[in-house]
Amino acid sequence: MTEQRIAVVGLGNMGGAVAANLAQRGERVTGFDLFEPARRRAEEAGVRAFDSIAEAITDADVIVTSLPNGAIVKSVYLGDDGVIAHAAPGALVIELSTISQQDMIEVGNAASAAGLRVVDCAVSGSPAQGGSGDLALIVGATDDDLAIAQPVLREIGSSLQHVGGVGKGKVVKLVNNLMAMGNVLVAAEAFQIGIAAGMDAQRLYDVLSTSGGRSHHFVNRFPKAIAGDFAPGFTIALGEKDLGLGIQLAHDVGVPAPAAETVHAMYGVAMAEGDGDDDIVGLLRMYQRWTPRR
Repeated sequence: MTEQRIAVVGLGNMGGAVAANLAQRGERVTGFDLFEPARRRAEEAGVRAFDSIAEAITDADVIVTSLPNGAIVKSVYLGDDGVIAHAAPGALVIELSTISQQDMIEVGNAASAAGLRVVDCAVSGSPAQGGSGDLALIVGATDDDLAIAQPVLREIGSSLQHVGGVGKGKVVKLVNNLMAMGNVLVAAEAFQIGIAAGMDAQRLYDVLSTSGGRSHHFVNRFPKAIAGDFAPGFTIALGEKDLGLGIQLAHDVGVPAPAAETVHAMYGVAMAEGDGDDDIVGLLRMYQRWTPRR
């Protein structure tokens, strides 16, 4: 236990899991979310949930934010009733969302100017890992702010990489997701080619999962796909969003990204076909539909 009061703003899949994990570790955790069902789930997990940011973060030593996109992050931090307006002087803010480097820097600069300590903490892992404190943390912060945040970060994640200043955590996360989303798309396409050529799905997986083409997501997600389970851990819609952010980063730094743009377009196709709420391994189902029956 850190013996600090921790507020979590954003109690969706990941934020709710992180809040529940902190509460289960004996922390005093409050939370905010616009959606009543999310607040109710948090309450059931031991989090005292409120329907306003001001109530949730009053006197909080640490404020953790986990939100859907950059526009919402900026609204939550910079709005008249937002985090900066109501945070206690000297509070530590830990920003977990997947947003652009520019948005993180804008929010971080505003929070720092208001006397808050800022940690850009991108996360890699599933909500289940968020609930067990087993996330991989990719952190951008000053050395001093990171040292202060370490006790809470150790409860949120099982590994931590300090990659530079505020904004750099988001850069690494976007690069990671460009790679990961591309891996899943290529794996889905290749796997379905093998199935169409007569391979048994389980046998094909057993061989590929120990071969050179395997990836983290292939090994962890494709067993569910073989069983017909496409329940979301990380949705195709979120993958499409993150790919867009990664491509924008490529444009900002002048790097051509034709492969990433192709992957992004294919995720858009999957969403257009109604698969956006599926786990990213649901891309396999798209290829299954496209395969003619023999």
